[in-house]
Amino acid sequence: MPNAVLSLPNDVINDMKKHYSHILKNTTPPGAVFAAKSSAYSITAYKSGKVLFQGKEGEKESAKWADKSSTSSPRQKESTAAKTKAVLPPSISTMSIIGSDEVGTGDYFGPITVAACYVRKDQIALLQEYGVKDSKHLKDPAIIEIAKKLIQTIPYSLLTLPNEKYNERQSSGWTQGKIKAVLHNQAILHVISKITPEKPEGILIDQFAEKDVYYRHLKNQPDIMRENVYFSTKAEGIHLAVAAASIIARYAFLRAMDDLSADAGFTLPKGAGAKVDIMAAKLIKQKGLHELNHFAKLHFANTQKAQRL
Repeated sequence: MPNAVLSLPNDVINDMKKHYSHILKNTTPPGAVFAAKSSAYSITAYKSGKVLFQGKEGEKESAKWADKSSTSSPRQKESTAAKTKAVLPPSISTMSIIGSDEVGTGDYFGPITVAACYVRKDQIALLQEYGVKDSKHLKDPAIIEIAKKLIQTIPYSLLTLPNEKYNERQSSGWTQGKIKAVLHNQAILHVISKITPEKPEGILIDQFAEKDVYYRHLKNQPDIMRENVYFSTKAEGIHLAVAAASIIARYAFLRAMDDLSADAGFTLPKGAGAKVDIMAAKLIKQKGLHELNHFAKLHFANTQKAQRL
């Protein structure tokens, strides 16, 4: 299983701890500052400054922090950047683009939501007026307000994968990466069908897998979009189409969480931390273990933790 190790300064490790707060583990190994675990990777940061990335997407996740390394030589940094930096058209931020993004993959409760949006170059200024930016930098009330404007303004496709279907696919051997790839591809194709005969100048996917891995996930799909498709991490900051997609996906996720909370009879927390374990245990006690299939992604470690509470 791929591993990666970075040496990072304390301030960066503190930033990382905040960044991964939704998947922090309750316990840490001796000498560790924090430990975090998702379905695709695990991270352990030590007081020495060493940060260990493990899991099938560990190397990819480490690349997000590689340029902040305190010990990498300039040549190593340049090599890492060259390997991970997406090759994008110089003017992509001002092009007419379909952007796609997803929400909910790191949350125990709630569905995965994927949105794709088409933003023409003459709509960019309008979206800026709306306040469109990466949904992670917006509070929920602002997301709701902006999303309601967006769905009246731009062509989009929104796909919500309920937990029942997510768990069914996961238990049949689908990785979360494959699930996301299929949903992104479907959402993009839906938008293309809506805007035909108009063609976007490009398609930008907020990268969660390397390009060859993404297309390997799609090999058995009947229709696959390949023309002018670009991949980049932090794509919400590259084009507002991806930022708009992240807002619409987040809006749908929030609404789904409200519905699930109503079904549960109490508010379900986001993320995958200790509070989630407690509420999952409460659900098991009140409704039975089998009912978790409706509320949660069962393969997360929270399921076992909740059963032990």
